[in-house]
Amino acid sequence: MPQILEVQNLVKKFGDLTAVDGISFDIQAGEVFSLLGPNGAGKTTTISMLSCLLEPTSGDAIINGHSIIRETLEVKRTIGIVPQEIALYEELSAHENLIFWGQMYGLGGNALKTRVTEVLEQIGLADRAKDRIKTYSGGMKRRVNIGVGLLHKPLMLFMDEPTVGIDPQSRRSILDSVKELNKAGMTVLYTTHYMEEAEELSDRVGIIDQGKMIALGTQKELTQLVGENETLRLHTAENVDIQPLLTALQGLPEVIHVSSSDNMVVLIVPEADDAIPPVFRKADQLGYKIYSVDIQEPNLEAVFLKLTGRALRD
Repeated sequence: MPQILEVQNLVKKFGDLTAVDGISFDIQAGEVFSLLGPNGAGKTTTISMLSCLLEPTSGDAIINGHSIIRETLEVKRTIGIVPQEIALYEELSAHENLIFWGQMYGLGGNALKTRVTEVLEQIGLADRAKDRIKTYSGGMKRRVNIGVGLLHKPLMLFMDEPTVGIDPQSRRSILDSVKELNKAGMTVLYTTHYMEEAEELSDRVGIIDQGKMIALGTQKELTQLVGENETLRLHTAENVDIQPLLTALQGLPEVIHVSSSDNMVVLIVPEADDAIPPVFRKADQLGYKIYSVDIQEPNLEAVFLKLTGRALRD
């Protein structure tokens, strides 16, 4: 596949703070490429530079043959942007928001009306098109946000943490939307601090931390970095304070690291068979009921832990 984006030693400094520190990577046309890292890693700053919203301190990026420094208008015509924050007018309907943003892209007339209808169908909101945005759920607003980025039929879509702060059902809908867009040929640059999203969506993943690209490759290539560690995902009751359980499990010699995700306890262990009995005993001692346990091969959470010494969401 041809290369659509090449990032060349990109740096962004804010005074004494280096937010992005010389990162380089490329994306092939038709690929979903995820930038995975914790909050503050430099993901949004990178997206902002690639979107021509921030000028790099040094370095460059070439998108569809155009420099983000010298050819900003051509770059903006190539890309669509789905920002982390909702960029919609609450008092307007979804249809009116899309008309407004389409005009900002330079679209108009019957072509704009037709495109808005297409996008509303694409994001699954044609039946709510006339309702005001303020009546929408968080997930529905996120879908309209995606629709805005698609109006001008970009070659590549930048999605910056699009599932932050929404319910699991809406999150599932957005992930499915990303896969459908990619299936239709859209190239996607996706930023997230959720390991599960990067694993599900990505052809390749760049792991970023403290402004540096610390690892890059397919999931298989990255997980080879951590050897044979396994991951246990323990399903407990919802709406229960699991912090005492996390603290207790971290003290077990059979456990390397403990974290939580979506009301689950996530353990990185050398051997699942050795770890499960003492983990269940400790949970029982503390009065926690474990309803089920999933055993996973080495994953991206384990990769980040090995490379940085801490979990993605510590």
